[in-house]
Amino acid sequence: MRKVVLNLAISLDGLIEGPNGELDWLVRDESVSYADVLQEILADKDIIFYGRKSYEKWGNVQPEKDADASLKEAYKLLHSKKKYVFSKTVKGDDTNAVFISSNIKERVEEIKQQPGRDIWLYGGSNLITTFLNLNLIDVFRLAVHPVVLGQGKPLFKDIKDRHKLKLLDVKGYYSSGIILESYALQ
Repeated sequence: MRKVVLNLAISLDGLIEGPNGELDWLVRDESVSYADVLQEILADKDIIFYGRKSYEKWGNVQPEKDADASLKEAYKLLHSKKKYVFSKTVKGDDTNAVFISSNIKERVEEIKQQPGRDIWLYGGSNLITTFLNLNLIDVFRLAVHPVVLGQGKPLFKDIKDRHKLKLLDVKGYYSSGIILESYALQ
């Protein structure tokens, strides 16, 4: 069965955006390119789940015209994946994305039962909260950046129950201080 994998960057104090939605706090690791990170995230996935706001902001973004070939390939891979958008207000757009507005738990469980690879739960935070409250996240893969923002959007908010996790893996990028932590829901 497919797994839903939450894979994103967070600050040391658990925030995913600055107070104005900014991502300028993300630490860059010189040993790993953004294209490599994107390729790694997508390597074992064939579906991406987006909340409406995240989809509108990032779901169809393209690299700059002068971007290097590896980044263009990474974006080509990104846009080759089937996209599902969870929204109560928007029912569709002019892309191939599938919009889901109700029966989230049932729809996600149906999708997980279909043959294929894993699913990237891209976000945003409202969708992540919904998925966690419905016990739909199988793997948490968090890139913890060595930054304390103090203010911004928290990854976890309005969580209803305790969720026990099992550590799967930890990888440190010592030149940048980024720690990649992987957990499974127990």
